[in-house]
Amino acid sequence: MFLPLHDGVPLKNMNTPLATRFLIGVCVVAYLFTFYGPLGEDAVVGGLGFIPSVLFGTEVLPEGYPFVPVELTLATNIFLHGSLFHLIGNMLFLWVFGDNVEDAMGHLRFILFFLLCGTAASLAHAFITTEPHRPLIGASGGVSGVVAAYLILYPRVKIWGLFLKGIPLHLPAYWAIGFWFVLQFASAFIGGDESVGWFAHLGGFVVGAILIPLMRRRYDPVLARVQAQELQAPR
Repeated sequence: MFLPLHDGVPLKNMNTPLATRFLIGVCVVAYLFTFYGPLGEDAVVGGLGFIPSVLFGTEVLPEGYPFVPVELTLATNIFLHGSLFHLIGNMLFLWVFGDNVEDAMGHLRFILFFLLCGTAASLAHAFITTEPHRPLIGASGGVSGVVAAYLILYPRVKIWGLFLKGIPLHLPAYWAIGFWFVLQFASAFIGGDESVGWFAHLGGFVVGAILIPLMRRRYDPVLARVQAQELQAPR
């Protein structure tokens, strides 16, 4: 268990992380629509969630579902969440890590990056899951890509977070995120909550690590300054 609370990396290329706030806003609106809108939870999840068996043609939904072409549900499911805790956890990760990753690549590229990571996460889940009939929802895959990008950009920046059963610690990103990654890996391969798409988390993380060198700005003054400070810091 790890929940990030705060990091100390300033924004240099922009004043406001508009894309990060936009994505959080869309997820919050989607949550409210899912649970308090006129359609109801089952209809929204069936219409916008990702069901691998439907993508592969082994299962057919009732007429009118999904609401969009089935290929688009690889991305639309990213904005849906099954509980308030699910939403808050993902949005907290996106709030803490997203602004600096967005700062390193720009608003539009960050949104594209998030969607690509989330879509890749959905595909990873589709090819590995043993329950292809169950809908996949949640921003975890896209968020995992953001976490991977942050780790590559700022590995030694210290992060405040809650670990295990709420223990507050101030650790370098490579320790905090490394701990989080080990939990995802262990849950995927050794056994975790079967209702969670652990392989989607891993897929998003891997794709985020691959994409960040290609999508970041060629020169990031914040990253350059942080790296220079790290080189000068006593070991």
